[in-house]
Amino acid sequence: MRNWLLAVALLLPCSAFAQETADSGDTAWILTSTALVLFMTLPGLSFFYGGLVRSKNVLSVLMQCFAIACGASLIWLIAGYSLAFTEGNSFIGDLSKVFLDGVTKESLSGTIPEPLFFMFQLTFAVITPALMVGGFAERMKFSSVLIFALVWLVLVYLPVCHWVWGGGWLAEMGLLDFAGGTVVHITAGVGALVAALVIGNRNGYGSASLIPHNLTMTVGGAGMLWVGWFGFNGGSAVAANGDASMAMLVTHISAAAGSLAWMTLEWLKYGKPSVLGIVTGMVAGLGTITPASGFVSPAAGLVIGLSAGVICFYCTVLIKQKWKIDDSLDVFPVHGVGGILGTLLAGVFCSPDLGLFSGYGFGGDNASIGDQVTVQIIGIVSVFVYTAVVSWILLKVVSVLTKGLRVDTETEHQGLDISSHDERGYNL
Repeated sequence: MRNWLLAVALLLPCSAFAQETADSGDTAWILTSTALVLFMTLPGLSFFYGGLVRSKNVLSVLMQCFAIACGASLIWLIAGYSLAFTEGNSFIGDLSKVFLDGVTKESLSGTIPEPLFFMFQLTFAVITPALMVGGFAERMKFSSVLIFALVWLVLVYLPVCHWVWGGGWLAEMGLLDFAGGTVVHITAGVGALVAALVIGNRNGYGSASLIPHNLTMTVGGAGMLWVGWFGFNGGSAVAANGDASMAMLVTHISAAAGSLAWMTLEWLKYGKPSVLGIVTGMVAGLGTITPASGFVSPAAGLVIGLSAGVICFYCTVLIKQKWKIDDSLDVFPVHGVGGILGTLLAGVFCSPDLGLFSGYGFGGDNASIGDQVTVQIIGIVSVFVYTAVVSWILLKVVSVLTKGLRVDTETEHQGLDISSHDERGYNL
């Protein structure tokens, strides 16, 4: 009798006995991706930015990135995750998961533990305001930086994240943003641009030498960003599957193409290729492929990367040399423009009817390139305008709270390392 019952049991579908548990493969991949994305900020972005400023300001940039990472992490725990990823309404989530209320180590988000999903998304919340540091480097008070970046996270990043990834109104329209073209790059780029305009140019901009003090550090940071970006884009599949694999592949191709395109343009325009140019082109390629990475083919990734290198290069020249806007480390022309370009091209190359350049289908109820591109444009414009308005208002409020956003002329001349932190980056 016992043997008969065992035989019957073995014939039953496995699902009859399945328990709701996390997928070990997916969990392992997102654990790895989470570490990679945090690695992008600390130390990748910190070193990339730190090498680009003058030696008297290197510690200030590292400090800003580090402090923002810490503050953003606590905000994400207190209410950020809940406001971004709970149901709420079309604009913002609710407070049902404040301090991760109700979330245990057994809780699931899809096929992975929910604490892991929380941590993975936390790394995006960390790097986005940190990216803005490049827009106002070398001249903003440390107190102003912290208040602006952390309140900006609450007022800008959390709503936009909910709109796109948390089931908000842009998600309902079928906006395609695989890993953060709108959520990360447009918001950070626009926030940095507005800050640069409100604060004004560095003393000596356009007349004095403001060259990077340590390109070796910058290249090292760039390499960390490239490697970390595999977690950024590949991890956004939230599974160890073909989507993650293809996202990694197109990310690499776009970065390589963006690097060579930017380098070539510099070579033709100025007579010599620069190290700064090739790594900046890499970042442009990475940022531009981000929203499209899970939706497009390798051939499309090549086109997107080449487009990023060319368009972001000329936008950088336009903003810095023609318009004379001191976006110190080119956050808007690289990340902002890259995010806009990538979000638009995602709407084109997602089409399954482009032959070699075919992608993996439209979002939501969209049935054509025209439909999808229209939604992408709506997403770009709404995120751009919302970020610009809120960032401007917030900067004005912070200016009142800190009695001015900017350090005085003497302090700026001395450098922020000594004046703000009483330390030097180098004691040679």
